[in-house]
Amino acid sequence: MGSGTPRLIAEKIGVRFGGLAALSDVDLDLGEGEIVGLIGSNGAGKSTLINVLSGFQRATEGRVAYGDLPLNRLAPHRIARSGIVRTFQSVRLFPNLSVVDNVVASAAVLGSAAPPARDLLHLLGLFDQAARPAGSLSYAHQRRLAIARALALRPKFLLLDEPAAGMTPEEVADLDATLVSLRNQTGLGLLLVEHNMALVMAVCERLVVLDGGRVIARGAPQEVRTNPVVRRAFLGSLEAAT
Repeated sequence: MGSGTPRLIAEKIGVRFGGLAALSDVDLDLGEGEIVGLIGSNGAGKSTLINVLSGFQRATEGRVAYGDLPLNRLAPHRIARSGIVRTFQSVRLFPNLSVVDNVVASAAVLGSAAPPARDLLHLLGLFDQAARPAGSLSYAHQRRLAIARALALRPKFLLLDEPAAGMTPEEVADLDATLVSLRNQTGLGLLLVEHNMALVMAVCERLVVLDGGRVIARGAPQEVRTNPVVRRAFLGSLEAAT
């Protein structure tokens, strides 16, 4: 998958907040059908980079593109319409609307071109809860609903910002299977920004590691796991991921 299709590319990205360099010289690329993990400790620059890719933060330096389409100056809604859609650490649902109506509200942006809401709920394992108020779902199911809402925009690339946050190990294992199935069934490119290293190691084909706003390693999960620079930066968290 991904061969011959446009890629999401970030080159030489730098972001400065006054005198603070949040990102420096960061490269990342993602093809359709790939699952790439973006990992790093708190403050490493992961959220800043996902904000740059989705248009919520302007890069001070470098470029972002989807194939030949420059994204640097596009507003977030235009980037989403071009096929790059993100989730947030906070789920941002309409708690008083039903589960299915939350997806319908998102799909309304595309009108008749949107995929059927109930098909997306089935894909995310929420079909039997379609009529429930979204606010009554478990936390894990609310996070799944946030992914369904993002899928309603027909993305080519889905940027997931800590989708496993607050989940139990059993819920993380279910999410693991869901993400792989989602990629296999839709051909999406997935960028996974995540602290749960067990999930990252289970589903990602490539990893990009940030530390202090710079890329300190990239490669296959097992290569990254044994990289001495990464092991020092993570202080044993990679060993805990089985």
